[in-house]
Amino acid sequence: MTTVDDTLDPTDSTEYWDGRYAENDRFWSGNPNVVLVREAAGLTPGRALDLGCGEGADAVWLAGRGWTVTATDISRVALDRAAQHAAEAGVADRIDWQRHELGKTFPEGEFDLVSSQFLHSPTELPREEILRRAASAVAPGGLLLIEGHSGWPSWQPNPHPEVHLPSPQEVVESLRLEEGAWEVLICAEHDRKQLTPEGVEATRTDSTVLIRRR
Repeated sequence: MTTVDDTLDPTDSTEYWDGRYAENDRFWSGNPNVVLVREAAGLTPGRALDLGCGEGADAVWLAGRGWTVTATDISRVALDRAAQHAAEAGVADRIDWQRHELGKTFPEGEFDLVSSQFLHSPTELPREEILRRAASAVAPGGLLLIEGHSGWPSWQPNPHPEVHLPSPQEVVESLRLEEGAWEVLICAEHDRKQLTPEGVEATRTDSTVLIRRR
């Protein structure tokens, strides 16, 4: 179970996330996100951008299926761990690891798939602005996949009242997509099983938005 160091300063995003990752040898499960696997498994590999890649499970999975991946995170600790994961998986040559604080800098280029999986943070994060930049990075015919939380888990009711977890419809609206230039393929909520800190299975509501640039 991941513990939280309450002494970390949430006003310094880089320090906060480096500290969180440094607390444990592994922060996440090491497995790719289920929705990414479901939606990308049948795609023809091309260029992919993984926003907030963490320890690199999604990027490694994509690279293993033939994608050329640009993967970015704010934490150098996470990126170093991700690079090691890629090397062990034999796909290091297919992934470009870049450190970005996405509200300030953003990877260059156009991509056939841009993936944002649970891009949430207790630190300052201009999520809507970042996702609009993500949409602008999608190549013609390419896809933007956004997975996020739509509500707080039942065992943690609204612990951060200042943080709004948007519905999928709100996510689409916030992208300010050019009319006629995009096709919305998925805009829906779904329930996901998750263990509470005490190890009890519970349900959490997430949202999926998948759009294609025409």
